[in-house]
Amino acid sequence: MSTLAGQLDAFARVSLVDFEFRALNGSRPDVVCMVVRDYRSGEVRRYWRNEIANFRECPFPVGPTDAMVAFYASAELGCMLELGWRLPSSVIDLFPEHRVQTNGLQLPAGNGLLGALAWRGLARIDVAAKDAMRDKVLYQSSWSETEQAEILAYCESDVDALAILLNAMSPTLDLPRALLRGRYMAAIAKMERTGIPIDTELRQSFVDGWRRARVELVKTVDADYGVYDGLRFKRGRFDEFLRVHGIPWPRTDAGFLKLDDETFKEQSLVWPVLKQLRELRQALTSMHLPDLPVGPDGRNRTLLAPFASKTGRNQPSAKRFAFGLAAWQRGIIRPPEGWGLAYVDFSSQEIAIAAGLSGDVGLIDAYESGDPYLAFGQRAGFVPAGATRESHTRVRDVCKTVVLGLNYGLGAERMAYQAGIAPVQATELIQRHRIAYPRYWRWSEDTVTSALLSNEMTSLFGWRRTIGSLDRPTSLMNFPMQANGAEMMRAAAIAATEAGIAVCAPVHDAFLIAAPIEQLDHDVERMRQLMAMAGRVVTGGINIRTDAKVVRYPDRYMDERGLDMWNRVVNLIDRPDAVCRLPSIAW
Repeated sequence: MSTLAGQLDAFARVSLVDFEFRALNGSRPDVVCMVVRDYRSGEVRRYWRNEIANFRECPFPVGPTDAMVAFYASAELGCMLELGWRLPSSVIDLFPEHRVQTNGLQLPAGNGLLGALAWRGLARIDVAAKDAMRDKVLYQSSWSETEQAEILAYCESDVDALAILLNAMSPTLDLPRALLRGRYMAAIAKMERTGIPIDTELRQSFVDGWRRARVELVKTVDADYGVYDGLRFKRGRFDEFLRVHGIPWPRTDAGFLKLDDETFKEQSLVWPVLKQLRELRQALTSMHLPDLPVGPDGRNRTLLAPFASKTGRNQPSAKRFAFGLAAWQRGIIRPPEGWGLAYVDFSSQEIAIAAGLSGDVGLIDAYESGDPYLAFGQRAGFVPAGATRESHTRVRDVCKTVVLGLNYGLGAERMAYQAGIAPVQATELIQRHRIAYPRYWRWSEDTVTSALLSNEMTSLFGWRRTIGSLDRPTSLMNFPMQANGAEMMRAAAIAATEAGIAVCAPVHDAFLIAAPIEQLDHDVERMRQLMAMAGRVVTGGINIRTDAKVVRYPDRYMDERGLDMWNRVVNLIDRPDAVCRLPSIAW
């Protein structure tokens, strides 16, 4: 690969940029200062907030032949959006590039700017001093002349560190793909700015009424279980409930019942009688509506944390992100008057990716049939031709567990447990899957073998993961689907935000978008087209289906899994007007 200097010769001007800003409790950024350093000349320009406010256009070059360099560029780009400036045509963000170079390794100092410098043995900024200056920016609204000078110097020190880091990373910087990742950071900035619309009045009702409502909620739900004493879950009572109902339950090595939510989730799939109890336990331990940051415009905004996971997916804080709330609490999402929302998600995305990357014709046909789970059942000889979801619901559910589980190396014993079948049946299903899709299995095994030999895995567009001695082969099987699913989401986010669609948030393999009601249908159709285009790019031409759930004011978004609990609770907080009677309209 050519040196960075040679690669940057393609740009007329390169600017290293850092902003300091305040953005508390879901508000959009309030810019405090900015420092810009010209990469070639080394010239530094410092701007305080009053001077910045007078700029009608960006004071550093952002044209088609220019580039901006930053660390976690969505912050800088968010400030530029707030100021009404045009965004740079080309963005090089050293945060995702640092992640690409170190993903899978143990970094003692983390993935921030200081951690990136420390990993490379470069000069450090004092952590305590940095935290003190950050607090001064965040928690003050006015600053003395001395403080202004200190903050500007602190901002300039970040730009100086950025220059050092840029030079150090240059030998391995994948510039063409870095520009794609930088483009995604612009999409992140736009999505964070749009935010998720929240019913703020109802949220306050939850905050005010929850302490009383939870007592009544326990009484109502626990009437069928008898495992609570007030608000306390009693292990002994639950053990007796399981014995009476003949429900086997996983235990710890010490012999105690496993009571984590993942265990409850799996058990509820096998024993539906436990569903309401699990929802109650979730409700009591995951009421995060008071913690949800909501700006003065009624929008939930939080750091979307792009490139945070090993697979390159976003990882926003569950407590601070509306879609991180328990399913029943998501009814707090509601479009403002005159607007609508649409939740648009890829259908069976992982299967389509596995089919496209492996080139397995049988798996491609299964996906394109519209129901890959029944298609597997038919191919394996378990269901007749013409079977439907309605006619063979139970068999389809089992086949779904098999098809999805084998993508991440689920073994026969665990598969049997999740599907509610005997281990010998699970073993037979796995063998039938191998026979049905031989090319997929060769590709999957070759991919894992190659990863173990080379100590790395890479997505189509260059997201790399270093493989360590603790990484199990079965855990690596799903990386191509997850990492390339993330690439697909990034491509769709870029296309949608650049097309002017108001994307509120990405949610794993889906997007929430907003639009005026008269424009909503158009934007939903356009969003689906762009997502399909992104799908074809990643899979090599497979038309990945999308589903859309549409909500128009005065209705609210509702995850149907949480509908019953939502209706219980809104009645308990004396808000029967918020009861949801119908699911969102599905396209």
